[in-house]
Amino acid sequence: MIPYPEISPVIFSIGPFQLRWYGTMYLLGFAVGYLVMRKLTGKREGKFKGDALLDFLGYVALGLVVGGRLGYVLFYNLDYYLQRPWEIVALWKGGLSFHGGFVGVILTGIWFSRRRGIPFYEMADTAIIPLPIGLGLGRIGNFINGELFGRPTRVPWCMVFPNGGPQCRHPSQLYEALLEGLVLFLVMWTVGKRSKQPGVPFWTFVALYGVARFLVEFTREPDPQLGLILGPFSMGQVLSMPMIFLGAAMLWTLKRKVAVPRP
Repeated sequence: MIPYPEISPVIFSIGPFQLRWYGTMYLLGFAVGYLVMRKLTGKREGKFKGDALLDFLGYVALGLVVGGRLGYVLFYNLDYYLQRPWEIVALWKGGLSFHGGFVGVILTGIWFSRRRGIPFYEMADTAIIPLPIGLGLGRIGNFINGELFGRPTRVPWCMVFPNGGPQCRHPSQLYEALLEGLVLFLVMWTVGKRSKQPGVPFWTFVALYGVARFLVEFTREPDPQLGLILGPFSMGQVLSMPMIFLGAAMLWTLKRKVAVPRP
């Protein structure tokens, strides 16, 4: 067993104002994402560069929050919010869904690309590369908060989380930070550099994130209000399955377009 490092979720506070690690991780993720996109587009021809990057991040933030919140409400706690609809806007109480947030980002991204006349894949293939950095930082924020911990286990590196009872558990937030964050970023960076086919980086992320999330969920404690919803599978795994199949299907379709010569 490894002792859980009880880090205060509040970095500092001034009166009623509190700067928390979780929110700081999101801000840091946006900042690093912007810098990575600047580097990727610095010498590249196209419309998705310069001021368009900052404007895009504003749309991303909106889609992330709205989509993430609605996804959590619909997929994870619908009965609760049907009885207390006013709490849907209570974001300070927590409750965001990655899958809902990702859909929200895609929809706002489509709107942004049409409004600015930027080809969707030109934008998406660039923006998707630094996304794992933000995901990894977010999971570290979850770890500091002591939330979204893993299932009980006897592995030597298990931890007893303050809100997880006396059982020693998987530090699944760190697994996700490593697999969905660092490893996936390195893969996406390589794919982004090597691939010349529009859409390949975007759909590669969709498929690989689905696989990574599906695997890690076997070590993560299911949401208490849901438990396992489909045999041995959690809601996170059920929502990741369409990402795996759709991503793989789109990559296969793009590969066929390249392989079939035009008449």
